Amino acid sequence: MKKHLTHFDEKGNTRMVDVGGKEETLRIAIARGHITAHPETLRLIAEQKIKKGDVLEVARLAGIMAAKRTGELIPLCHPLALTSIRVELAIADDDRPRIEIEAEIQTIGRTGVEMEALTAVSVAALTVYDMCKAVDREMVIGDVKLVKKTGGKSGDFIADAETQLP
Repeated sequence: MKKHLTHFDEKGNTRMVDVGGKEETLRIAIARGHITAHPETLRLIAEQKIKKGDVLEVARLAGIMAAKRTGELIPLCHPLALTSIRVELAIADDDRPRIEIEAEIQTIGRTGVEMEALTAVSVAALTVYDMCKAVDREMVIGDVKLVKKTGGKSGDFIADAETQLP
């Protein structure tokens, strides 16, 4: 089967894909990413000593809010009635100083929730940066990617182990 870009019509004009004829199915997407920071920044976050507040909880809420607004942020995304949003942030417990972020989004609908999961992870990471930039402007957001998606006509997707985040 030849793949093609669905957001363009036969004349090359941008369009929002018509999903009206698609079957409603349970759709789940999981995305991951991380933000690296200096160990001292992570210590301040863990001890809740960042002046702006509880960084991980604020970032979790920001990710949830972002998932719900993805259709407003990404021009050709459909607005979706999401049935579940889970955003987790955790300070890594190994030798790489970072916060790992994972979002799982679910809906019963005609189109997938990959963009919602990616948006949740991205905005959660941006929120960490915003809350901590006064103490660490060298933070780096990285490896934001879709790791799994289920449901829909195109079937399931699981990222290759080689390219998955550790």
